[in-house]
Formats: sequence, C-alpha cells, structure tokens
Amino acid sequence: MEIESEHEMIIVGAGPAGLCAALYAGRSELDTLVLDKDMPGGQLLLTDTVDDYPGLEDVGGMELARAMTDHAEKFGVGVARGEVTSIERDEDRRFLVHTADGETYRSPVVIMTAGGSYRTLGVPGEDEYRGKGVSYCAICDGAFFKGEHIAVVGGGDSAVEEATFLTRYASKVTVVHRRDHFTAQAVLEDRLMDKVEEDEAEIVWNHVVEEIEGDPETGVSGLRLRKVKTDPETGDVIELDETRELPVTGVFIFIGFVPNTGIVGEHAEHDDAGYIITDSHMRSSTPGLFVAGDVRSQLVRQITTAVGDATTAVFAAEEYLQELREAEAEGEEPHWPPAEDSPEFEAQVEVRSGEMSPEETGRTPATAS
Repeated sequence: MEIESEHEMIIVGAGPAGLCAALYAGRSELDTLVLDKDMPGGQLLLTDTVDDYPGLEDVGGMELARAMTDHAEKFGVGVARGEVTSIERDEDRRFLVHTADGETYRSPVVIMTAGGSYRTLGVPGEDEYRGKGVSYCAICDGAFFKGEHIAVVGGGDSAVEEATFLTRYASKVTVVHRRDHFTAQAVLEDRLMDKVEEDEAEIVWNHVVEEIEGDPETGVSGLRLRKVKTDPETGDVIELDETRELPVTGVFIFIGFVPNTGIVGEHAEHDDAGYIITDSHMRSSTPGLFVAGDVRSQLVRQITTAVGDATTAVFAAEEYLQELREAEAEGEEPHWPPAEDSPEFEAQVEVRSGEMSPEETGRTPATAS
C-alpha cells in the first residue's frame, strides 16, 4: 500500500470544529492535513443565520464558514478535498486514513471532526423524489420553492429554525410533527409561532409522513400523513387509522443526525446513539484518536462547543505527540491516556492561548480535569 503523505496530525472534517483545530494546529506549527469531502464549513453551509456565536450578531452561515477557513489558512493550514472512507492503525501506532479516491495518508494523531449526516424518513417516494422536491437543506433549496406550499418534517431545533427560514420563500410552510409539542429551544419556537400568527406557517401535530407522492417528471405533489399518538410512558409512536393528504410541492426533512463514526476501523467507545465518548481532553478510548464537535458524545452540539472541543483537542494532541516521541526514543510504549494532572498540558494552554507564561500574566493555571 502506497502512502500519499505523512503528517504530524490529520484532521478529518472541516466544519467549525475542524477549522478551529486547523487554526490552532497551524499556530503551533504542526504539519497538519485537513480532509473533507465537501467545501469547508460543514453544517454552517446549511445555516442561513448564526445568532448564537459570541460577538457576532446575525452572521450568515456561509460568511462565518469563509471567515473560519481564511483564519486557518492564515496560519498555513489548508483543506484538501477527500472523502475519508476508513481510519485504521498500523503496527507502528500510526493511523492510516483512506479516502474514496484510493489515497492513503499516515499520522500518529487523528482529530476526528467528521460530524454526521441527516436521518431519513425511509418512506416510499423519499429516494425517488430526492432533488425533485425532497430536500434536507433549506438554505440550499429554499429559493426553488418561491410562492409554493411546502412542508417541513420534524420538531427539534433544525426543523423549527428551518421552517421559519423557509417562510421567506414559500406561500405557506406546514410543519408536520409526530408529537403534540416541539423539542426545539423556546426562542426558536417563538419565532415560528410568530409566523403561524401571520398565517405564513401552520403546524400539523401528531402526524407522521407515510408516503411522499409525486410524478417522476414534475416531482413532489403531496404527502400522505397518518395520525399517531405517543405513549406517555414509553415514548413509542402508535399509528392510528386516520390518514390525510397534504398537497405540497416540496418537503424538507429535519428529523435527526447520525454521527459519522463508522469510518473508524478500530473500536472507539461510544454511547447508545453512536457518538464517540471522550474524556475532558477530547481523548477517545483509541490511543492517538481525539474527537471534537458534533461527532462527540456531549450534552449539546453548538458551534461554541465545537470550537471549544477542538481547541482542547489540539493542545492535548500536541502533548501526546511529545510523549509518543519520548517513549519511542526509549523503546517504550506510550501511556494512554497521559496523566490527567500533567503540568505540561496546563502550561501549553496558558502559554499558547495567551502568548505569555503564567508568571507573566499573574494567573494560576487551571487544574486539569
């Protein structure tokens, strides 16, 4: 097997977490390769407006993605196009990162920031009309439905936010949700309800999509919905006999997110939903594999948590690289994970984040956890 190139660090994924990791890796002058199958930005490219990033009010998602990319490139780290299909470790404790075009890259450290993909409904017509009225990206496809009646499926943050966004194009947006209440943040729900009051949107509670109907030539023409009820104790959705037709020309599906953890060949401990579990230094159970962003098991998945994860991951990875070099020079096995109370880690955080030593700033280094 031919190795395309070797690096000190490989970052898989170029969303907010990957771009932030690239920024800090560049500042530390680490030989770093960033791989992503698409253009840099990740989920930011699917977001119309970002209003929860400190210091930036109502910045466009694509605008923020471009700014983050430019910032990383300022420190010499660019993003290479490549769809990573698998990651494995060789006998020398190095990762082999394989891409869909047959190239293989090698590194002792991988920072996994690969995010995930949208869940599908799995109903008849979904695959057939994908790109012909079925979409998973409001900002990508919303303008194609100007003046038309469209549906949004889901009840979480993404569904509610994108439904509100789509009202700027559609004559009406109908939100179809299997429950009798949303699980989205209150501020997002309030914005959508304002649109309901203005008759730009409506909610169909306690229904699921049974089939997406249409014509192979003209695309989506409607949805067949089935009424359901949710068992209050188990949360199971129980289908009822009542069905109805909803005439729409487009349907936007936002029902969840599947983490891209399947590319990691060696088992890394994960939670029940498939998100990789890490410690406070973003270390997975696989030596040398660090995880940041949406692919990591955590309470919330926001841009702010993604960049925070990535910052920690790079500092911890740099510490691991140093310990790996020292251990291999002595013919020893590197310890994984490194000691939690490592003073070297604390010093790196202080010096590199502030460009000054703890003594110079007068601050006491925080205790590692």
